[in-house]
Amino acid sequence: MNTGQMEDMHPGKKKSANVPILLVISLMLILLGNLGAWFVKTAGGKVTLVGLKFPTESGQWIVADLFKPKIATEKNPVPMVVVCPGFERSKETMDAYSIELARRGIAVITIDPYGQGASSSSLQRRSTTVEGNGVIPIVEYISGTPNINYIDKSKIGAVGYSSGGNAVLQSAARFGEREEKALKKAKSAKSDGGTDITDAELARAQALNKIAAIYIGGYVLTLTDEVLAPVRANIGMDYAYFDEGAFRNAQGHARMQEAPEALRLVNTIFPEKPLTSVKLGEMYGDLNARTLRLVHNTRNIHPLLPYDRTHIENVANYFTTVFGMQPTLSGSSQIWPLKEFFTLLSLVGAFLFLVPFTSLLLRLPLFASLVKPVPQALPAPSRNGKILFWVLFCGSAIAACFLFIPLAKATAVLFHQASSRIPTWWFPQRINNAILLWAVANGLIGLITFFLTYKLHGKKNGVTPEMWGIKTTGKELALTFALAMSVFVTFYALLFASYGVFHTDFRFVFVSAAASFPNRMLLVALEYLPAFFIFYLANSIRVNSGSRFQGQKEWLNMLVNGFGNSVGLMMILAIQYSVFAWTGTIYWKEEWLYVNLLLGVIPMMFVLPYFNRYFFRLTGKVYL
Repeated sequence: MNTGQMEDMHPGKKKSANVPILLVISLMLILLGNLGAWFVKTAGGKVTLVGLKFPTESGQWIVADLFKPKIATEKNPVPMVVVCPGFERSKETMDAYSIELARRGIAVITIDPYGQGASSSSLQRRSTTVEGNGVIPIVEYISGTPNINYIDKSKIGAVGYSSGGNAVLQSAARFGEREEKALKKAKSAKSDGGTDITDAELARAQALNKIAAIYIGGYVLTLTDEVLAPVRANIGMDYAYFDEGAFRNAQGHARMQEAPEALRLVNTIFPEKPLTSVKLGEMYGDLNARTLRLVHNTRNIHPLLPYDRTHIENVANYFTTVFGMQPTLSGSSQIWPLKEFFTLLSLVGAFLFLVPFTSLLLRLPLFASLVKPVPQALPAPSRNGKILFWVLFCGSAIAACFLFIPLAKATAVLFHQASSRIPTWWFPQRINNAILLWAVANGLIGLITFFLTYKLHGKKNGVTPEMWGIKTTGKELALTFALAMSVFVTFYALLFASYGVFHTDFRFVFVSAAASFPNRMLLVALEYLPAFFIFYLANSIRVNSGSRFQGQKEWLNMLVNGFGNSVGLMMILAIQYSVFAWTGTIYWKEEWLYVNLLLGVIPMMFVLPYFNRYFFRLTGKVYL
């Protein structure tokens, strides 16, 4: 598409007739995605899905989703499993667990851990150990309240992924300690010096241990003798065969058959004749005595384990077995991928909605003055101009690649409290702080490079500031801000309406527009937005003022800009996983969680230039 064709898409032109059609298509995609996701999450109406908020100690709270099979009644109580996500993840990322367990007749409560999603922060410095990131207070509530009278309170389980796996293990250990202390107290109270206790005393002690079974996904570091010793519950585990964090394990790899961590788990029930090798998938011990031990080693990487069908099958089969159920569904019968498909439709529809809706707003008298002609594109580059463009393209990619890890490390100094997991209002998002510093640095580099390039090259080769779409007025900026806020508020109104009616947001695996966040985040956002604005403005200037050339096909131009935005981050993943494939150990070890974060950031960086260009077409300016 050439420049003339771009101008034809401007409001008021012939092609603006497409705007209502695109708007209807986007809303239909959102509606279809919402309906489909709701249908999958409720198993076609066989499961009731409800959002809950639990008050916990010291004014804290846990936000959760309840998946209640409709077969669960007071006369037909069912088991219940608490599901805990990993670090920086929300409850929606665990939908595969929740959907498949609920389909098999198990009630599920999936939580936002403390400090994540919409749950409050914790006042505990060691929340995982003391509170199980929220698992412990939730288990205490469901086991003690008469309100949840449709579950068998002798069959309460918990499953977690990554740090959530550690949380459920620590929770089982804390409950086991309570049972152990009660038994010791009962024995020490014997006046005759004996140690035998009555059946009633034993039952009272066992009643304090409220978790019957746990399943640990993607975490083995705390499978130590100290943590395992007090656990009085059946334990299953699954560790990704290609887990990037395995360098921290005792043998530095993720193969569980002879791993000390897996052996310690299984040998808690074989103290006399410990095993030297674990048979994967074999159940050791006695589930009725709560000594069952099971080890899996699914062939996947760490961040993809919760989206692996084999892993989900392992989890489903484990809980139906330990709870003595006779499911009518095999473990391989899974519908959760459909939910990902439908929420992807919603996500695509929501993004598609932005441009035609903005176009309609620009027809209102209030915003009509923002509609300006699209500036003339930059002259087609000469041979030297092309060389300069690609040198800058590659240089920017290299800078983006090699700045990320040092800036991630710098967060430990600049944002010490957040990096130390101390609750704070000062830039509290530990992982996002790394993205923030990277965005500011790249934005400033981009702005400096743009103006230097103009001074040293563009000015001499027919480029003029009138081609940039930068010149504006205070009134235009104020109206542009009002327009942006109108689009923002409408987008989130759509999101909250979707969540309120269908209890589903817009997401696909790592990329999401999530409705589940606490109100205080609006205040926290005021800290982050000005810094991120530097990057977004610089990116819009690069895409529209520095990379839009006469005679270049529009689809090709935006594709190049999409890669220009993301290829530096792609290089980080390429280095990390190439070294991992070659040596068996990742390149960046201490910062490996920051690298994993890029799996969600890269798609957003790739599509950003498209929106920068679409909004530029609508207003002829770089600011929207």
